Amino acid sequence: MRKIDAITIGFGVFAAGGIIYFLLQVVGIDSQQAGIWSQAVLVGGVILWLLTYLFRAGTKNMTYHQQREEYDKAFLEKRLEELTPEELTQLQAEIEAENQKKSEV
Repeated sequence: MRKIDAITIGFGVFAAGGIIYFLLQVVGIDSQQAGIWSQAVLVGGVILWLLTYLFRAGTKNMTYHQQREEYDKAFLEKRLEELTPEELTQLQAEIEAENQKKSEV
């Protein structure tokens, strides 16, 4: 997320609170009750956002994890391309030996 995105979101949340407060007053709710209800709506929104964040963090469905997986995959592909045919054959033999050990256990 860029800095301007964070500033825009912050301004949007601030503006949403003011709009909700204003709309509640237009409907006929006194200013104290409108303030309480607008705060309740904003706190509820923050709690929902926090729950979605925790879910994304728990399932590792976040930008950092995705970028890290793409980097690791690209790095391994590049390393594999750099191997000579002899090294590739040796690596393949080692992998097959490990697979045989696992299947025996």
